[in-house]
Amino acid sequence: MIKIIPAIDIIDGKCVRLEKGDYSKKKIYSEDPLEMAKTFESWGIQHLHLVDLDGAKAKKIVNTDVLNRIASRTSLIVDFGGGIRSDNDVRIAFENGASMITGGSIAVHDPAQFLKWLETYGPEKIILGADHQNEKISLNAWLEESETGLFPFLEGYVQKGITKVICTDIQKDGMLQGPSLELYKRILQKWPGLHIIASGGVSNLEDVLELDKAGVPAVIIGKAFYENRISKAEILKLLQ
Repeated sequence: MIKIIPAIDIIDGKCVRLEKGDYSKKKIYSEDPLEMAKTFESWGIQHLHLVDLDGAKAKKIVNTDVLNRIASRTSLIVDFGGGIRSDNDVRIAFENGASMITGGSIAVHDPAQFLKWLETYGPEKIILGADHQNEKISLNAWLEESETGLFPFLEGYVQKGITKVICTDIQKDGMLQGPSLELYKRILQKWPGLHIIASGGVSNLEDVLELDKAGVPAVIIGKAFYENRISKAEILKLLQ
């Protein structure tokens, strides 16, 4: 069964969601991300995708305290991303309880640095962030679009040993209009063993089941939880 991974995005220490990565279209869902994380944990969920949106803009980790509180006060396996640019950022993330870190912009701007982390910590702890619009990789909190194509980007890192990829379709993120199912099918057809984590667009349980049917190993869900499009009861039934 597909792994369910809730997303908690942080701005000013609060749990928010954006539309298509637009910081001006921000909605606050909780003043306390820890309480939100505990809610997900109480549903039987084991993993969490925690994104420091302030850090992504600042190009360094900002919301360390949120990471530390969630990691130390829940049993959730936390994947942390946003603003990770240096060895010190990686150290801070792991010291404050991250089980894994996700690198996106750094993997484009400084592949040697990213590959050093991959070699040092191993592919179980380093996730490649592949945020894209129209299959072009986006950078710096989605504020910059590169000319790097999604498939060549993935190809280069698969050859270097990456095994986990969060693939986010920015055009769908926060829009509740369904995930990029056909894209994930194409990726899995090319790299059957790649641990693709689908992200963006999930609107209901049916979307999750369709991803599962397509063989997608894991899915990040954000707004569909916060807008009650997917209920606790549905998740409990799915996990059972």
